[in-house]
Amino acid sequence: MKEYKIMVVDDEPDISDLLEKTLVIEGFHRILKVAHGKDAVKICREETPDLIILDVMLPDLDGYEVCRQIRQFSRCPVLFLSAKNDELDKILGLAVGGDDYVTKPFSPREVAYRVKAQLRRAEYQQESPPSRMIRIGELTIDPDGCRVMKSEKEIGLTAREFELLAYMAQNMGRVISREQLYEAVWGEDSFGCDNTIMVHIRHLREKIEKDPMSPRYLVTKKGLGYKLVNPYES
Repeated sequence: MKEYKIMVVDDEPDISDLLEKTLVIEGFHRILKVAHGKDAVKICREETPDLIILDVMLPDLDGYEVCRQIRQFSRCPVLFLSAKNDELDKILGLAVGGDDYVTKPFSPREVAYRVKAQLRRAEYQQESPPSRMIRIGELTIDPDGCRVMKSEKEIGLTAREFELLAYMAQNMGRVISREQLYEAVWGEDSFGCDNTIMVHIRHLREKIEKDPMSPRYLVTKKGLGYKLVNPYES
């Protein structure tokens, strides 16, 4: 079994220690504990952890900004911890590149379970059998390298954005409902998924479309869902 490296970013020692103890019990023995956002970005670049547990409220940079900076060079899963239970805060966490969001107070064992689930998903992506490049107009999707290029220039997508686009590419030309997208990509029940999907679709359009307000690749079918099309094919 791979020895995963987990980075816990929280300025409250009691919480960091509790998470470390629980993760060790669950079989994770390489734990990096960090208390400041700037240090988290630096250590993530140097140590390349397999997953990050990231508190939103930190003394210097907030967790959202830390995640934004980390997403410039890493696609490892990010699990947010926050005392904020507002839906908009959760949406913001997902929008900046987070993969999961847990509110305080939390069950340490639940966090460990979510860590395992995210690592399984990441491992599955890495072990997927080789597949050919998918070319859609100016877009090239590389499933093996988890990369997307537009006119030969790489686009910086989060792990979740890539999964979403890759799934739609595999179902090219089909209308897919928000519920189907959420269950396929997030692997969870789709109850209350509308805002999450809308945020990720909007961010995808901002990155792949020339004019996100008039999308040509990722189109909406009102009342039905979304469809990925090749705008250069009639």
